[in-house]
Amino acid sequence: MSSIARTRRSLRAGVVAAAATGLVLTGCGGVQTSTGGSSGGDYPSGTVEMYVGASAGGSSDLISRAVSKGLSDDLGASFPVINREGANGALAAAEVANAAPDGAKIAIQNASLFTITPLAVSPDEVTKIDEFDVVQGISRDDYVLVTSPASGFRTLADVEKSPRVVRYGTTGVGTGAQLSAALLFKTSGVSSQAVPFDGGAPALAAVLGNQVDVASIQVGEAIENIQSGKLTPLAVFGPERIEYLPEVPTAKEQGLDVEVTQYRFMTVPKGTPQNVKDALVKGLKATFETESYKEFNKQNSLTPMEVSGDEVTASLQEDQKRYTDLVAQYDINLRNEG
Repeated sequence: MSSIARTRRSLRAGVVAAAATGLVLTGCGGVQTSTGGSSGGDYPSGTVEMYVGASAGGSSDLISRAVSKGLSDDLGASFPVINREGANGALAAAEVANAAPDGAKIAIQNASLFTITPLAVSPDEVTKIDEFDVVQGISRDDYVLVTSPASGFRTLADVEKSPRVVRYGTTGVGTGAQLSAALLFKTSGVSSQAVPFDGGAPALAAVLGNQVDVASIQVGEAIENIQSGKLTPLAVFGPERIEYLPEVPTAKEQGLDVEVTQYRFMTVPKGTPQNVKDALVKGLKATFETESYKEFNKQNSLTPMEVSGDEVTASLQEDQKRYTDLVAQYDINLRNEG
């Protein structure tokens, strides 16, 4: 087992243990006071709850816990991570959107909730970015199309020439994995069938077990099996090649107009005082500079996207329009594509 694999296994074990501890504390009588900030007070002056819209052990959860530790170290307060998985992150988002704008509840959120999920749900289920203040960009987590060596596919061209219907796995409806794969097969004209799974782990297991021909999965979740030869990477869906898989060409390099990325950013309730947001930015920037956090990014194949909240908002607006136009252009119905 590689040192990276050992470290990631250790990280995930620690996350599960931390999550279990959190559940025990919740069940006990010990109550912590969540205290945010006002327009003139110090922040943080108490516990700050950090919501994550995924279960313990996944990319979103690991990122939130790494940031939580950095904020705790720099700002001298407790930032416990609270998992509210479901609806592609919408349940956790609602906790923050409906909270008092004092910084007592915050969240690192996924771009796909605001740029892709709205294309797959009814209008009354859409989570809008203008319900939040975006504080700071965190990192980007690219998607990669993978296959088992047993499939016979060695390149994306092999998939395009497939005489049979290609079954592809995704990590759920309204996700970047779904959109990237749907766009790839629509733009290439390959006959395909979507097989949705509830997250990256089951999608990964399906492609490893040859239950599907290919799958679009976040790089951090697939890279160990790629490095061990259990999976063959066919394309990455980012704007350029990534440093963790430098030999794998993008879909665009291979002639297909498919660019879909996942990135994450810190949010607070709309109308949160500037001193609160400034304190969080300070803590985040200090976290980004630590060697332990830089190593965490490398271990989990994350590309830093440490930009301002305004830059994140502009990217969200641009991506939402681009995805909306592409879905219309290729007549893709994400509700039915799987």
